[in-house]
Amino acid sequence: MELPPVVTDKTLPRRHSRRGRIIGSIVAVLAMAGLGYLAWHLTHPSADTAAPGAQGQRPGGGGGGGRGGPGGRGAPATTVGVATAEKADIPVVLDALGTVTAAATATVRPQVSGVIQKINFTEGQLVKAGQVLVTIDPRAFEMALLQASGQRQRDEAQLESARVTLARFRTLLTQDSIARQEVDTQAALVKQLEGTVMTDRASEGVAKLNLSYTQVKAPISGRVGLRVVDMGNLVGSGDANGIAVITQLAPIDVEFSVPQDQVPDLQARVHEGAPLPAIALDRTRTTSLASGRFNALDNQVDVQTGTVKAKARFTNADGKLFPSQFVNLRLEVRNIKDAVVVPVTALRHGASGDFVYVLNAAERTVALRPVTRGQATVDKVQVKTGLEAGEQVITEGADRLKDGAKVILPGDKPAGGGQGGRRGGRRGAEGAAPAASAPAASTDAAPAAGERRRRRPEGAAQ
Repeated sequence: MELPPVVTDKTLPRRHSRRGRIIGSIVAVLAMAGLGYLAWHLTHPSADTAAPGAQGQRPGGGGGGGRGGPGGRGAPATTVGVATAEKADIPVVLDALGTVTAAATATVRPQVSGVIQKINFTEGQLVKAGQVLVTIDPRAFEMALLQASGQRQRDEAQLESARVTLARFRTLLTQDSIARQEVDTQAALVKQLEGTVMTDRASEGVAKLNLSYTQVKAPISGRVGLRVVDMGNLVGSGDANGIAVITQLAPIDVEFSVPQDQVPDLQARVHEGAPLPAIALDRTRTTSLASGRFNALDNQVDVQTGTVKAKARFTNADGKLFPSQFVNLRLEVRNIKDAVVVPVTALRHGASGDFVYVLNAAERTVALRPVTRGQATVDKVQVKTGLEAGEQVITEGADRLKDGAKVILPGDKPAGGGQGGRRGGRRGAEGAAPAASAPAASTDAAPAAGERRRRRPEGAAQ
């Protein structure tokens, strides 16, 4: 038979200390849980306590906002903006950045060497084709022309004498008074002199041509650039810089790039022979500089950019376009007639595609309708399918709407719902009153729980 353990004065303090640690841990955990609950309760008010405040802020709302969410059938009506779908012509345009290039550029160089005797132009002057720009000293070329003319005249005289002699020999041959060999020799001499005269005429023509080259003329019409020679300079055909550079300004071209995806549509319009109007705008796209037409399309695609180069030609009568100038080009490819258009803000995009909210004016509700969009301008967009002209669509406030939602138009009077809101507020307050007593009961029960916790260690100690 085992004897119960003897309780000594040394074992009692150990038991009491172990129980004290356990009790302290329990109290600490409960205290932390209470603080956490208090913090959550303060930061997350219950629906019963929040309802009266919400009803007070939005009179007439009642409790209807809970059905369907914002913009649903049970939600308060939303004030929206509307617009009417209408028919209009939409131009299909191609916007691109272009560079002004001269239709023709010519570097004026002399074709003969000589000293400049006279300069007949000023820098920046507009000249016409054939106008004399520079005169080279012509005296050496005049002497060469005289020499070639004299040689030709001498050989022509010899040729005439040989022809007369050949005619006499042929008469004698018919009389059998001369040998045929002499006649043949004279005929060969005539042909030789004829060739010499032809050569002399060519030499005389070259001399005349060189003399005409002493007057350097403008090959094209345009604006003369800065000159690089002065009077008295010796110039020649081998000079790299020449005398001046002429740039044709009217007409003038604008070179731009067309995306390869739009090339087939552009080619189709060109093959139809349709005129493609083009407008050159300044860098801000606000001022029109010149009006022209599409001119040509390149024959290959740039593999680095995926574009094809093209040109548009402008008359440039007022000279607003300048070579190497950057402009914004707007090319009208085609024009869509009688297209149904709506404001850009009316078209929305969702998971199922593009859609608009169509207004039912009688019931003041909206219906979500899928549509197919087409071409767009700055403020209008074409609706290919899903909408008819004359229907009203929502342009403002559509982000708060759903299918079948109630709406308020800007001209509508506010609906009377103040009494219903007050009744809903009173019902919410009455329903919240019983719930308000719950925290009091919990606070009363708190001391009782504390007393039980204090008694439990005492009983355990006994």
